[in-house]
Amino acid sequence: MMNHWPSATLVRWIAGVITLLCVPLHRTAADDWPQWLGPQRDGVWRETGIVKKFPEGGPRRLWRTELGTGYSGPAIANGKVYVMDRIVPADAPKPKNTFDFAQIPEDERVLCLDAKSGKLLWKHQYNCPYTVSYAAGPRTTPLVAGKRVFTLGTMGNLACLDAKSGDLVWERDFKKDFGLKIPTWGVSSNPLLEGQKLICVVGGEGTVVVAFDKDTGKELWRSLSAKEPGYAPPMIYEFAGRRQLILWHAESVNGLDPETGRVLWTEPWKLNYGMAIATPRKLGEQLYLSCFYNGSLMLRFEAPDKAPVVAWRTSKMSERDTTHLNCTMNTPFIEGGHIYGACSYGQYRCIRADTGARQWETFAPTSSKSERWGNCFTVKNGVRFFLFSEKGDLIIANLSPTGYQEISRAHLLDPVNTDPGRSVVWSHPAFANRRVYVRNDQELICVDLAAK
Repeated sequence: MMNHWPSATLVRWIAGVITLLCVPLHRTAADDWPQWLGPQRDGVWRETGIVKKFPEGGPRRLWRTELGTGYSGPAIANGKVYVMDRIVPADAPKPKNTFDFAQIPEDERVLCLDAKSGKLLWKHQYNCPYTVSYAAGPRTTPLVAGKRVFTLGTMGNLACLDAKSGDLVWERDFKKDFGLKIPTWGVSSNPLLEGQKLICVVGGEGTVVVAFDKDTGKELWRSLSAKEPGYAPPMIYEFAGRRQLILWHAESVNGLDPETGRVLWTEPWKLNYGMAIATPRKLGEQLYLSCFYNGSLMLRFEAPDKAPVVAWRTSKMSERDTTHLNCTMNTPFIEGGHIYGACSYGQYRCIRADTGARQWETFAPTSSKSERWGNCFTVKNGVRFFLFSEKGDLIIANLSPTGYQEISRAHLLDPVNTDPGRSVVWSHPAFANRRVYVRNDQELICVDLAAK
């Protein structure tokens, strides 16, 4: 029988296919950052092929786009960047201080940019006078899912927009629809998408948390009552084999049935000034929470039909005299039995997850010295961490129980927001497409972080 060998053309074609299949995944795959804390809402950046150390002179800026003011971090999805900002007329009166609640005429905007070029694709703008402290602009990160983008403004304006065109699909007004009394620092809780339900912290009697139909905006259920709703985002975790909606407001920590809003358990925890802000974090069968004035709380779950027990809690301390971890705006990160985060005066700390005892502290990644609410955002990539400081510096570092090891640092943005009495950048960055997208009160920039 005659052997039929492949033709030279076929051989070359097969060789080409094999070459493509052998290309490392990090050369072909890229991830989005479609919501608060990334795709899995956990502060982990899972892309590979990322720079190990910044080049001399810093990483390459790919583009910049002018922006209004705001704390809203960007979301990246399907080749687009979504971000919110605030536009104030040039002749508008300026607040005398950060606690001046005088109404200011202004607009909020949702912007959609091309992720490759920064070109503006569309904007959704609406009138939105502020009566809040720290009035720089919107606080929450847009949430992108499929053909929709969901946004929530400082004064409680919830919108569902067409992600491609920016057309308004539906909207809700928390003040008009639920009688919301706007919190001191505005509506700041990042919405959560759970199947058909868009879950939002609203506030009020019986409406601290409300689930809306994501396609129509129709209310599906409401739950909990509190004088102050707080600012922490709702999270869904599984404990003792049961999925639970974790809702932390200014008076208690709560576990709810995500399908119905039925309260499963409540742990009372009255907070000073309603400052439930940092995202609750899961550690195995434990739930960790941290706040500015009241310190840390660790809850332990032992059975699906029982309320958690207090594993440990830190004693309430004075503002500066803290020995544990008192997070304000930053979300703590739990790694290898230890918790990392920025404390109340900028002390970046490591504490033991089993006791809350302090392991070490440094000011290096935050404000370099003791500053009230000194801040730093923590995101993990592989075995390393990317820290974004309030000075506008992006830092590559190793975090371990033995200490903080800085590998590389680059200044990306100038801090221009002066709300706390010093210049800061308090907007969470987004990591996608092997790039970082970050903004201040003047611009949003895209910086290349791909390994060469």
